[in-house]
Amino acid sequence: MTMILDLRKRLMKGIVIPAHPLALTSHRKLDERRQRALTRYYLAAGAAGIAVGVHTTQFEIHDADVGFYQPVLELAADEARRFTTGPRQAPVKVAGLVGKTLQATREAARARDLGYDCGLLSLGAMRDAADAELIEHARAVAEVIPLFGFYLQPSVGGRILSFDFWRRFAEIESVVAIKIAPFNRYNTIDVIRALAAAGRAGEIALYTGNDDNILLDLLTEFRFEQSGGGCSLRIVGGLLGHWAVWTFKAVELLSEVHEVVRNGRPIPAELLTRNIQITDANAALFDPQHQFAGCLPGIHEVLRRQGLLLGRWCLNPHEELSPGQMEEIDRVCRAYPHLSDDSLVREHLDEWLA
Repeated sequence: MTMILDLRKRLMKGIVIPAHPLALTSHRKLDERRQRALTRYYLAAGAAGIAVGVHTTQFEIHDADVGFYQPVLELAADEARRFTTGPRQAPVKVAGLVGKTLQATREAARARDLGYDCGLLSLGAMRDAADAELIEHARAVAEVIPLFGFYLQPSVGGRILSFDFWRRFAEIESVVAIKIAPFNRYNTIDVIRALAAAGRAGEIALYTGNDDNILLDLLTEFRFEQSGGGCSLRIVGGLLGHWAVWTFKAVELLSEVHEVVRNGRPIPAELLTRNIQITDANAALFDPQHQFAGCLPGIHEVLRRQGLLLGRWCLNPHEELSPGQMEEIDRVCRAYPHLSDDSLVREHLDEWLA
């Protein structure tokens, strides 16, 4: 009980959680050296959490024939232990969980035994299940590991989830956070309003996964009037594929947002401008023009340019940058150098690759 209370407290403060990519060789084998280097980079950049085995890590790693799920989780957990020395607090470790109940509970047990704090529960494998079946599934997994709910957009394997589902999901005792990533304002509000209706606004942390609207999500106060008065909620942090690149700047950004919220100051106009710049940069990386087909290679391309990855290789050999995407990445890198942390990576790259 003490451990879950501490986890809730840390998540409610709001932290940066990069969605961890998968480092591969040109032969599409696991590149252990660069997989470790990525984790070292995120933690050195100030991220207080890591999410492994999620969409950005490539859902194919969950396939038994691929066999990468446990090794990749082990590598990140090992680097997190190495990082936690002296006064450093251990990062929150989030493991991606997929599949129907048997697979998801097995993955949850594996992640728990490797020291992961909670599981990010994807419901993409249960596209046609009714709400009652989804809740039963979530409750079964929650008996194994605390849950980080996950509203994944349909374009990359998710499904539409109702307000009633999220209200009932929020009633599960060991839910500690929810990642909202439908890339849709209506669906985003459904989750937040459902949390308010469940009466758990002070216990379950809200995290943005809306890579197309990161900064505005973090700056907005969501207020809902209901019987007995109003309820005010905030999205306190992010678990984001976009934060898998330029992570040091993401940490600075979240700190800046928290300062604005804490002091109750009006939102600076410059932050609203930066929101659009971040979204423009994200469009180049995530490739919405082609239904996000190039989103993983887009992330890999930035990391390749920084030297953290050797190439853009994905487990699916057909997964590559879309036509015109390279030029778009060139454009946003030129237009928004203040969003990148290239200098930090240059300074420490050899150390992280050692």
